[in-house]
Amino acid sequence: MKTIVWFGFVLGALSAAGEVILRKPGQKATFKCSVDTYTLSLEWNRGNDLIIRVNGKTGFTVRDPKYKDNLKLRGTSLEISGVTEEDAGKFICTADGRRKENTLLVVSVSASPSSELQLGSEAMLQCQVKGLHPPNSPVQWKRPNGGPNSESQTVQLKSVAHSDEGNWQCTFSYEGGEYSESLEVKVQDPVPKTTAPSPSTSSKDASKPTCPNCFNPPPSTDVVLLGLSWWMWVAVGGGCLVVILLMVFVIVLCKRIKRRKRKFHHKRNGRQPLNPKTYCQCDRPAAAAKPQQGRRKEKPSALPLQPLLA
Repeated sequence: MKTIVWFGFVLGALSAAGEVILRKPGQKATFKCSVDTYTLSLEWNRGNDLIIRVNGKTGFTVRDPKYKDNLKLRGTSLEISGVTEEDAGKFICTADGRRKENTLLVVSVSASPSSELQLGSEAMLQCQVKGLHPPNSPVQWKRPNGGPNSESQTVQLKSVAHSDEGNWQCTFSYEGGEYSESLEVKVQDPVPKTTAPSPSTSSKDASKPTCPNCFNPPPSTDVVLLGLSWWMWVAVGGGCLVVILLMVFVIVLCKRIKRRKRKFHHKRNGRQPLNPKTYCQCDRPAAAAKPQQGRRKEKPSALPLQPLLA
C-alpha cells in the first residue's frame, strides 16, 4: 500500500514539475497542460499573473489584456507564435485542480562581426540565456574540439585560427538539467590584396606593341566631346538647322493660307455697293416759284380815274 502511495506521489510531483523548453527569439513555443480535456475550469498563469481563465461549464473566458496577442489557447495548450526575450519564465497550467509547470528559456547565440570570420581577424562570441533562476547562473562556452573555453557568456578571439572553425556549444544548467545551444563558426582565408600598376609601368607597357608583325594605326587626333567626333556634331547641327528652317517655312505658309481664306470669305459675304437710283420724270408744268421770303408785297398801283360822262 505504501508503494502505491509513493508511486502516486512521484507521478504527481513529476506532472507538477513540468518541462523546460529552449527557444530562440522569433521561434514558436507550445506549453502543454497536464490534461487534454477539462470539465470545471482551465487556467494559465505566468508566475503569479493570470493569462487566461476558462469556465468549463459556461465557456466564459477571462483574459488579461496586458499580454500580447501572440499568446493563444489551443485546446488546453498555450502557444506563443513569436518568442521574445521578455517571454522567458514559468508558465503554469491548472486544469480541474491539476497543476503543471512549463519553463521557457530564451537562448541567443551570436558572433560579431558575423559567423563567417577571416583568418587572423578579431571576433567575439556571445551567449545570453533569459529565464534562468537565479539569473546569474553560470554559462560556459565549449570549443569545437569539446574543450571548455571559459565560464563566461562572452568569448573574445584575438586572432581567429583554423582551429576555431566548427560548432561552438553554449552550455548551462537549470534545476539539475544540462542544456546547450550551438553556433557554427566558419573561418575563411583572407582575400589577397591586388596592387594597382604604377603609371610609369603602364605607360611603358602601352607603348610596346603587342603584336610586332601587326600594323598598329596611329592614335586618332579627332576631338571627341561627349563620345562624338567633331564631324558628327557638325552633322547634328546642320540637321537641326534644316529642321528649324522647315518649321519656319511651314508656319509662314500656314499663315498666308489663312490670310487668303479670310479675304475670300470677306469678299464673298460682304455687301455689294448700291447703284444710284433713277427716278421717272413726268411732263407737267413746273410749279410756280415761291415768293421770296423776307420781302414785302407791293400794293398794286391805283388805276387812273376816268372822267364821268355827262
